[in-house]
Amino acid sequence: MESTDLLIAAVVPCHNEEASVAKVVTDLKAAVPGIVVYVYDNLSTDATAEKARAAGAIVRTELAKGKGNVVRRAFADIEADVYLMIDGDDTYEASAAPEMIETLLSGPFDHVLGVRKQDVGGSAYRSGHETGNKVLNGVVGKVFGENVEDMLSGFRVFSRRFVKSFPAVSREFEIETELTVHSLHLRVPQTAVPVGFRDRPAGSESKLRTYHDGFKILALIFGLARHERPVAFYGLFGTLSWLISVVLTIPIIAEYYESHTVPRFPTLFLACTLLLVGFLAWTAGLILDGIRRSRHEAARLIYLRYEAPAASRPALASGETQPDPVAGDIR
Repeated sequence: MESTDLLIAAVVPCHNEEASVAKVVTDLKAAVPGIVVYVYDNLSTDATAEKARAAGAIVRTELAKGKGNVVRRAFADIEADVYLMIDGDDTYEASAAPEMIETLLSGPFDHVLGVRKQDVGGSAYRSGHETGNKVLNGVVGKVFGENVEDMLSGFRVFSRRFVKSFPAVSREFEIETELTVHSLHLRVPQTAVPVGFRDRPAGSESKLRTYHDGFKILALIFGLARHERPVAFYGLFGTLSWLISVVLTIPIIAEYYESHTVPRFPTLFLACTLLLVGFLAWTAGLILDGIRRSRHEAARLIYLRYEAPAASRPALASGETQPDPVAGDIR
């Protein structure tokens, strides 16, 4: 990768990754000269922080447990032109970082997703994870109308304007889903790059819990569908309510024409209630859709406050100091 005067920051969330974090840091520094690597130690009980610091990373501590909390803190604290996010477990090939960064700058794109490609016969994907990932990709694709290749990938590159317009409300491993959905509803220019994916090194243990985290992600998708597609979400419940009301009402009307009596008042009352609930559901969906549009317009305006990622910046004049990413000077 050619040297530029862009400030490139790597965010490496870590919880008990002493077996791998030093290699991740050194690999990133070797692949991208000048990159500033921030390792966020998330309540580790081993030597993660010491290993990362010895390898040349800036180590910070996040006391709120969860990857989502780490990413929210890092995106708020760090000032850079290009942000790279990678897990500290050394399962991703850091050598793909230059290609991902060049892709972001040459597009220019705001989000480059590292799509995991493991070797034939590899076992980096735990049992059920690959299938679960494909199912979740399909669900998000159906809900938001866009194809998603690897929603749960933890290797991504972002522009400054993506990062600073991202609300980051997730607390744990749902953060990748939230990042994907943010890029979809904001319709930012984005692309994907294949990256190598391998087994964890010896002595490193995965923190993922297949079913627990899977259900959390599904719950997040359900909530996002409610917020991002309110007409479809509430309209479905409203329509179902109307259909049940009609099914309950037809026999009552038939009996009335035969006997001129209404012997089943409780059923009629339920049918009328369901009819009213259906109208309320549709009304709520339409109102929330207007609010959703306002939210998207506000997010878009925040996004447009920042420049597109540039392939280069003017060289520093003689005697000028390099901008300090920690101090927030990005010039």
